[in-house]
Amino acid sequence: MEEYLAEDDVIDVSHPAITALAARLRRDNPGTTDFARAAFDFTRDEVNHSMDVGDPRVTVKASEVLEHRTGLCFAKSHLPTAVLRAGGVPAGLCYQRLSNGKGGHFLHGMVAVNLDGTWYRQDPRGDKPGVTSEFSLDEERLAYQPDPALDEADLDEILTAPDPGVVAALRGADNVVDLVRNDGLPAHLA
Repeated sequence: MEEYLAEDDVIDVSHPAITALAARLRRDNPGTTDFARAAFDFTRDEVNHSMDVGDPRVTVKASEVLEHRTGLCFAKSHLPTAVLRAGGVPAGLCYQRLSNGKGGHFLHGMVAVNLDGTWYRQDPRGDKPGVTSEFSLDEERLAYQPDPALDEADLDEILTAPDPGVVAALRGADNVVDLVRNDGLPAHLA
């Protein structure tokens, strides 16, 4: 389970802003489940989804997402993963493959949190008309429900680090709005 507490270049657990946020959320929410819910709620509610607000800035690292308060689903998943790990709670990254409505697919990023030995997938994407997600341990309340008829799928693996193809796509972009509109997001895990 140690690997789900580890730091890397993107999940920058020891960044001062990440540790400060984790400490504040932990102080205000001392129970582990409450802390996990607070990390989810903060990201969902305080960080804009880039496409919802038309923000072209590229954020990849958890600390960048926190600083700029914007990101695509992937970046928004990096933030609670880092915050949870900084607070001592194992967390990983997971993905869905969704239809782009043009005959292709793209990956959608989420976070998984381990509470008492059980993994729970959470989707901090952020709400918008027709899209709602909630922190839940009883049943998944994710933003999207994959449709097998469209070759959409939940990808079961919980990764310790962000998918390299996702990171490369983000880092290779100058504008995330254009990246999405031009179908530049990966459709499969690297």
